[in-house]
Amino acid sequence: MSFDINQYKIESEPFYQAQGNEVERYQAAYAARLPVMVKGPTGCGKSRFVEHMAWKLGKPLITVSCNEDITAADLVGRFLLDASGTRWVDGPLTLAARYGAICYLDEIVEARQDTMVVIHALTDHRRELPLDKKGEVVKAHPDFQLVISYNPGYQSVMKDLKQSTKQRFTAMEFDYPTPELETQVVAKETGIDEHTAAKLVEVANAARKLKGHGLDEGISTRLVVYAGILIKQGMPAAEAAEMAMVTPITDDAEVRESLLHTIELVLGEAA
Repeated sequence: MSFDINQYKIESEPFYQAQGNEVERYQAAYAARLPVMVKGPTGCGKSRFVEHMAWKLGKPLITVSCNEDITAADLVGRFLLDASGTRWVDGPLTLAARYGAICYLDEIVEARQDTMVVIHALTDHRRELPLDKKGEVVKAHPDFQLVISYNPGYQSVMKDLKQSTKQRFTAMEFDYPTPELETQVVAKETGIDEHTAAKLVEVANAARKLKGHGLDEGISTRLVVYAGILIKQGMPAAEAAEMAMVTPITDDAEVRESLLHTIELVLGEAA
């Protein structure tokens, strides 16, 4: 029975507001089937960008959210037992390489270091994936592309990418949008008015200045959108900002009080 890779196509356009010429850069990389590394802080739109580009190019997208339990077998596949005996089941990386999809390994540094070796032969001139347990070498489909993402500002020495891996990729660096652009994104994604969206973005930018001074990470655009969604549901703006933008990112009482004070100043009401 043939496998239909088109089930991984994105049917409707994921909203993405370009910050510069990143769309054109990605299109050039895909045209040459070069692997791409997308770098930037948590929640700044990296995954949405990849989804948008897969939709724009009309290509299937297979996404793997990496974590410390991800093994090489999880990516390439394994033998399984069923009523008929032993059968091989392709993993997501193998499916993408075999049938021609974009494979997106999100937050790749969260995966175990020994899993990174399996992508090396796919990211150079060979464009092949050895399946050692099966005794097969998969030659990558002409439409296959590998994309990875990670947050370089939130990695320990033990969780950074090795240079031998980094130098196999072209790279694109992302950051939070300008306040004006982020306001447009929040308003578009949530349906709230631009004035309220701008106030939420102002709170987020104030918090981002605390990164490294009590906060490991700033408030992401994703969390600002969550706050806007709660406001759209009828929640008071300050309560929505606290629930979506403060409580998730800190357990420090002093930092929390500082952020709540900012909310009161910007939104004109106490949370």
